[in-house]
Amino acid sequence: MRVLVVEDHAPVAEAIRQMLETRRYAANVVGDGEAGLDHLLRRCYDAAVVDVGLPGMDGFALARAARAEGVQTPILMLTARDAVEDRVAGLNCGADDYLAKPFAEEELIARISAILRRGERPVVGVVEAGALRIDLAARSVHYNGKPVTLGATEFRVLEYLARNVGLALSREQIVERVWDYDFDGSNNIVDVYVSQLRRKLKVLGAANVIETVWGIGYRLHP
Repeated sequence: MRVLVVEDHAPVAEAIRQMLETRRYAANVVGDGEAGLDHLLRRCYDAAVVDVGLPGMDGFALARAARAEGVQTPILMLTARDAVEDRVAGLNCGADDYLAKPFAEEELIARISAILRRGERPVVGVVEAGALRIDLAARSVHYNGKPVTLGATEFRVLEYLARNVGLALSREQIVERVWDYDFDGSNNIVDVYVSQLRRKLKVLGAANVIETVWGIGYRLHP
């Protein structure tokens, strides 16, 4: 899971980053509202932790602008203020939850976990793309009834494409979701695994199931 932290106070931002990374979340940290909004618009995050008192664009404005642009990333708002009107303002501008400083690590992690659960898409049991059948629960793949043998990473790549069938996904998005925290190599690794998937599918007669979207990445054809 990847979390964006928007916090201008460096010691607090570093503390939150360490809290998240000890729980195996991948954390990106930025120090102002404009940079935070840019990250939410351009990158794929599972959640965002946003301080209200940011320089320039404050947390309320950031959340409002992100929602206006269609960003659905769950947002946890942080603030030193704990007045009811501030909590209401945060929720009304699009935040999913509100946490006053100072806070305990356990509460921060619990609240992030809660908004992640609320923000999850309904789990799809089976995705079909033509004669290709991907059973996400059983973690099995068949084409025209014939099983397709995939390695663990190959399946995760196909699974992510399947959960977003018909949508163009960038290499960066695929890397962040499939390799996530531990990967520090090139995005070209996506091309390698897509090539392997295509080769295995082609043997069974499945051609062009995974489409190249030029300038973006890949899409599973619906």
